[in-house]
Parts: sequence; structure tokens; C-alpha cells
Amino acid sequence: MRETGKLDYLEMPATGGSLDSVKAFYANAFSWTFTDYGPSYSAFSEGLDGGFFGSPLEGSDKPLPVLYSHELEETLRRVEEAGGRIVKPIFPFPGGRRFHFTDPAGNELAVWSES
Repeated sequence: MRETGKLDYLEMPATGGSLDSVKAFYANAFSWTFTDYGPSYSAFSEGLDGGFFGSPLEGSDKPLPVLYSHELEETLRRVEEAGGRIVKPIFPFPGGRRFHFTDPAGNELAVWSES
């Protein structure tokens, strides 16, 4: 259910790679599916929550999409096999563990797990 003032959508650039290479990466690494709207836009629907870093020392100066995984090591393997580059290996944080990677367009994302 959509609510006023709640996060509802996330747009990420694919300018660091081709739209097709970015779509193939997310399809292979996370089984995402897409709906194309013309030659330069493709939509996905894969869930969303969010948060803010209160200190610039704790986070990036860019948005950081965070995905969930029940099997963190398996997801890391799939990200690497799909062509993602690991920029922060698996590390613990309050609430679980996570890793960071960049996709073919250069966007940085994280994947977390509760265990």
C-alpha cells in the first residue's frame, strides 16, 4: 500500500555501463525482472525501506541501496559471477552482516543478512 511521505521508488543511473549490461547483472545476481519503457528506461519492483547516516564518517555522500539476502555468502558469489566488483567484503554491523559492491554502471550497493 502506498502512503504519502513513504519511500516508494528508487532510480539509479546506468550511465557507467549499458542499460542491457546493468539489467543482465541484476537478473543474474538477484533474479530481478524488468519492464522496459522505451530504449533508455527499464523499471523494476523489488522492495524498499531506508535510513540516513547522521555522520559523514559512517556513510557515503551518495545514496546506498541496500538489498537483503538469506544466504550472504551465496549472494556475494552470485554478484561476483555476474560481474559485480566487491568494494567491502563481508563485515559485521549492528543487526547483522553485509558487503558492498559496484554494478557494471559503477553504482555502489550493499547486501545484508541478519546472520
